[in-house]
Amino acid sequence: MADGIGKTTLISYERCPGTSYTDLLDQDTREVPDFLREESNEVMGCEPLDVRRYTSKEFMDLENEKMWPKVWQFAAREEDMPDPGDTVLYENGNKSFLVIRQEDGSVRAFYNVCLHRGRKLRTKSGYSRDLTCMFHGFKWHNDGSIKEIPCRWDFGHLKDEKMKLPELRVSRWQGFIMICEDPDVEDFEDWVGPSIKHYERWRLDECHTIAWVGRVIPANWKATAEAFMEAWHSITTHPQILPFTGDANTRYDVYGDHMNRAITPSAVLSPHIADKYDQQYILEKLAVFAGNKEASEGKADDSAEDSGDDTSSANPRRPAAPDRFSMFGDEHVISPDDPVFARKIIADANRKAFSAMSGRDYSDLSDSEMTDNFTYNIFPNFAPWGGFIPNIVYRWLPWKDPDHCMMEIRVLTRGKVGEKPPKTPPMHLIPEDEPFVSAAHLLGTGLATVFDQDMANLPYVQEGMKASGNGLLELGNYQESRIRHFHQTLDKYLNA
Repeated sequence: MADGIGKTTLISYERCPGTSYTDLLDQDTREVPDFLREESNEVMGCEPLDVRRYTSKEFMDLENEKMWPKVWQFAAREEDMPDPGDTVLYENGNKSFLVIRQEDGSVRAFYNVCLHRGRKLRTKSGYSRDLTCMFHGFKWHNDGSIKEIPCRWDFGHLKDEKMKLPELRVSRWQGFIMICEDPDVEDFEDWVGPSIKHYERWRLDECHTIAWVGRVIPANWKATAEAFMEAWHSITTHPQILPFTGDANTRYDVYGDHMNRAITPSAVLSPHIADKYDQQYILEKLAVFAGNKEASEGKADDSAEDSGDDTSSANPRRPAAPDRFSMFGDEHVISPDDPVFARKIIADANRKAFSAMSGRDYSDLSDSEMTDNFTYNIFPNFAPWGGFIPNIVYRWLPWKDPDHCMMEIRVLTRGKVGEKPPKTPPMHLIPEDEPFVSAAHLLGTGLATVFDQDMANLPYVQEGMKASGNGLLELGNYQESRIRHFHQTLDKYLNA
């Protein structure tokens, strides 16, 4: 397995027949970054998973004791808290933390607990002039030092130094604010490993949050996260994206213990239907996907389910698909007989659209970075997509019991060069009895609809695991290698 940039181990897994991701990169119209070509995977065995990992309260307690305090956790984005005093409440399981912007612009994080009688200091995010306990009135400065002890005459044994709020470690990376309870864990970027350098090209610190949605899901946090660790469920769960998504030809890579990725090619036919349609069909379906229905009027084939302007967890990017009357202009010297004609057309359209949006020059970026989906996961519950506009960020948090979790989705975009990013809008919490499409005004109808397709499976996954006759889950060797990688890393923490 590759443990750093530039190292590759041969893959011994069976792979889907047909055009590989490397084949697509070889036909790119621009230079492709080396780290997109490098494959990194290993044979990790084929043992089944015990369903109790997802259903057992004892297993959940073990995670809370031995894993969560030892890992770096995504607690906030810089734009969530741009000004001094801005405070983010971050909670995971039975832990509660406050992340606070300091007067000098730095960020500090504290346990959200009054040192007097244990009440939480805050119950929501917002501006903090100071941290005041609403039980007896103990107060702390935003830097964690004690400000006021009521009836101090009765607390002569409490010296100011002893009353500092316990502090966590903070790391700021690509606009994300990471926290860690354990003082002995490596610094964040060292902990993740050299593959974290992939993001230096994509600069998510130039992005800001334009939408943030959360919903409690009736499934374990790991089962929910794993629904986004592979793309091959698309043929059953998202059949409408097969005309423009190479689902079964997704590349899967693992790096060290704490990072893995999937690269799902876009603007190509799924291997499941590749022998049935041509490049024009891809463009017509993508035009419908982008909301340009005139482009495909009278041309669409219903053999793959249409979904209006749907998008998907395998392809959330909204391409600037031109209509069929203008997309073959003189500036394009690509032949319609080219096997990746549609991919090149869409990449070029996206370069222009994204450049217009942000004022940045994307003319030299690869077709892959303009079309494909780079779904990186940082252990245990953080998925910041790579690439350029727009970027999706997932976070999965355990909830009150093993049968529920909170799933959060952020959409990041780049503002104009030189503009100050706006503050993050409040998270829109979707009621448990409402679908993601109720937040279509934030996510778009297409993306919200596909999340609903994913979530339609998860309650039955949780119920099915609890009803299992043999108590085991079987994984594919390659397409579900990221899931196995995740569990092998989790076991290292639980068995430490």
